Amino acid sequence: MEGIAVGRYDDIINLPHHVSSTRPQMPMIDRAAQFQPFRALTGYEDAVHETARLTDERPELTEDEKSILDRKLQSLADRISSKPQITVTWFRPDQKKTGGAYVTTTGQLKKLDDYAGTLIMMGGERIVIENILDIQ
Repeated sequence: MEGIAVGRYDDIINLPHHVSSTRPQMPMIDRAAQFQPFRALTGYEDAVHETARLTDERPELTEDEKSILDRKLQSLADRISSKPQITVTWFRPDQKKTGGAYVTTTGQLKKLDDYAGTLIMMGGERIVIENILDIQ
């Protein structure tokens, strides 16, 4: 056999593919799954993104700002039957970490619930009064 290279596997290269007579053939999707990257730290990437997410600090209103806000709330309570259109700037605390975000909501005021300490908008959104920064 001059000119033809003899390889290590020449004796088995043309044999038929083995098919087990006792075990079923694995579905292609399961075969592909065994080659997916291994992730020992499940949820690690989510934890890193959550830590990197920025939040704002909750502001403290001065006594003058609280007084002005109380007068605005009293004015709204007096006009509640007319369902006034208002814009509320408030602080939404973050559910997962300290801090939160400033939110501005505009809409018609449905109810001022003194017992629960919330403003209820016509769309159903509830705003906690102690989180309100300003009302227009």
